[in-house]
Amino acid sequence: MLKIRCSQIGKIMPNSRTKGELSKTCKSYLEALAIENMYGYSKDIWSKAIDKGIAVEDQSIQLAQEVLDMGEMTKNEEFFENEYLTGTPDVLNEDFVLDVKSSLDATTYPWFDKDVPNKDYMYQLMAYMALTGRKISYLAYCLVDTPEDIVEDEVRRVHYKLKEIDENPIVRATVERQHSFERVPAKYRVKTFKIEYDQEVVDKIYQRVEECREYYESLLHEEFKTVAV
Repeated sequence: MLKIRCSQIGKIMPNSRTKGELSKTCKSYLEALAIENMYGYSKDIWSKAIDKGIAVEDQSIQLAQEVLDMGEMTKNEEFFENEYLTGTPDVLNEDFVLDVKSSLDATTYPWFDKDVPNKDYMYQLMAYMALTGRKISYLAYCLVDTPEDIVEDEVRRVHYKLKEIDENPIVRATVERQHSFERVPAKYRVKTFKIEYDQEVVDKIYQRVEECREYYESLLHEEFKTVAV
């Protein structure tokens, strides 16, 4: 039976312009998932932002612990699932769930946002709360230095883009400065958004998963035909 990863909930929740149908975004996600589950082919989701997020996750959690004064935070390794969802929250304690998002650079960090910048993350946290029984969650954007290997890739990319054959020290210094944040006080490098449990939203998520199952099952039983044109 189809279950949706919490990190992917945002892809199924957009409403279609046509009443009673799944959105194009939702269908595209389910079609890709069907191909992955049937044949093992998946879309390459590599990006600098994803690579950095994985590489600095522990650093971001540590920074959040230092700045937020919400008790000890350690990386959660426990996997959760229910009838509809699966997921592994970043941080889990007795009172709340916390998920860290490590911004690639200062331009993607929500310095002045007052509401959750990406609604997909609201759904992700709501799903984590549904799985763990917590009623409060926090989305924590963290600004930590980018790992050296990713910075080096960016230095090479910018050199290539500018058609610089030889090392340009100005280019290097500019890129490195864009990915180093020690000059910013720690308290300004963690931006949190509190998200409280909402049963109505969770019910909508569960209902959408039910709708997705019908479409997903139809894909698994679809006969793939080669059409000559």
